[in-house]
Amino acid sequence: MTRRVIIEADGGSRGNPGPAAYGAVLRDADTGTVLAEDGSTIGRATNNVAEYSGLIAGLRLAQDHVPDAEVEVRMDSKLVVEQMSGRWKIKHPDMRPLAAEATRLAPAGTTYTWVPRELNAYADRLANEALDGVRDGVTVPARADDEDSLIEEIESPGAAAAGDPPASVQSQARGWSAGAGAPTTLILVRHGVTAHTVAKRFSGGLASANPALSDEGRDQVRATAQWLAPIAERVDAVIASPVRRALESAEIVAEVLGKDVAVEPGFAEMEFGVWDGLTFAEVGERHPDALREWLGSLDAAPEGGESFRVVEERVLAGLQRVLDGHPGRTVVVVSHVTPIKTLVSHAVSAPLDAVFRMELTPASVTVVSFFGRGPTGDEPRTSMRLYNALPPARDPFADPSGW
Repeated sequence: MTRRVIIEADGGSRGNPGPAAYGAVLRDADTGTVLAEDGSTIGRATNNVAEYSGLIAGLRLAQDHVPDAEVEVRMDSKLVVEQMSGRWKIKHPDMRPLAAEATRLAPAGTTYTWVPRELNAYADRLANEALDGVRDGVTVPARADDEDSLIEEIESPGAAAAGDPPASVQSQARGWSAGAGAPTTLILVRHGVTAHTVAKRFSGGLASANPALSDEGRDQVRATAQWLAPIAERVDAVIASPVRRALESAEIVAEVLGKDVAVEPGFAEMEFGVWDGLTFAEVGERHPDALREWLGSLDAAPEGGESFRVVEERVLAGLQRVLDGHPGRTVVVVSHVTPIKTLVSHAVSAPLDAVFRMELTPASVTVVSFFGRGPTGDEPRTSMRLYNALPPARDPFADPSGW
C-alpha cells in the first residue's frame, strides 16, 4: 500500500508586505505523526508570497523524507488552494513563479484542501516562531517515530515479550493484557471552555445553568477532533454526556470523525446544587461549613447537589453500559472533569479522593483501555494509555519555554 502523507502549510507577513515567514508540517496521514517540520523567515514579503513559500517548503519536506508517498496539502489560504487546484487563475506576477515551483515539486495526484485557520494552528505557530526568532529551518521531531504517535498510544498495548521479567507494574499489566483479547478503549475528551470555565465557576450537570461553548471552546474542541481524525476509522462510536457543553463538543468531534452522537447520562457532570454558577471564593464566603465538609468527605454534597460517591456510582454504571455495548472497540466519550477523573481513578485502582490531585485541561484527551474480566471475573483489567494530552499547538509542554 502506498504511504500517504499530509502537508500543513501557512505563512504570514507582519505588515503585508513586511517581515515574513512560513511554517510547514509533514505528517503521516494514517497516524498523524509529525515526520518533519520547517519554520523559516523569507525577508520582506506579502502574506500570499509567505503562504506559497510554506507550501513549497512542505513539498520539499515530502520530497526529502517520503518521496514516493501520496500527498494531500491542507492550508487555510483559499487563494493558494484554489490556484493550485486549477480552479482560479494566477494573475499576480509574483505568484506565478512560486506556483510553478510548487507544481514542479508536487507528486502526481497531489490534492489541495482548504481548512479553517484553527485547524492549521501548528503551521501558523511555526511561522510565528520563525518571525520571533525562536526557530529557523527544518527539524525532525523525536516524536516522529511511530511508537510515539497518538494512534500507537490509543491502539497498541505493546505486550512484554514472553519470559522477560517485568520492569514495572505497567509492564506486568501489558503482559497479562496481551492474552485478554482486544480491549475496549475509551478516548475521554473533556468539553471545551464556556464562560463559566474561564471565570472558574462551578458548572454542574443537567440541573445547572447549562452554559454553551464559547467560540474559544468550539475552536479547542475542533482542534482536538482534527488531532483524532487519523483514527476515525477505528472509532466505533462517539458518546456524550447529555449536558449542553459536552453535547455541543461531541457534535463537533462526531462531525470531524464522520460519526453520530449517542448520549450516556451516566457521564454527566456532578450536580453542584446551590453552588452552581459561583466561584470557589464565593462558595467559601456563602457556604463555608458546607465547603469544608465537601472537601473533607467523599460522601458530602452541596445543598441540592451530589457527592463524589454518588457521582462515582452513576459514572461506573455508565462505563459498564459502554463496555457491554462496544466490546473490543474504540469509543470516544465526551464528558466533564469529575466523570473523567473518576474513570481514571477507577482504571488505576486509586482511591476516589485522587480526583483532587489531577488537573484536566479543556478539550484534552485521556485514554483508558479495558481488557476482558479480571482474575475474579467481576472487574475488567485496565490500562491507562494517555492522560490530559493536547494537540501539539495547544500543548504547553511541547515547548520547554512554556513550562
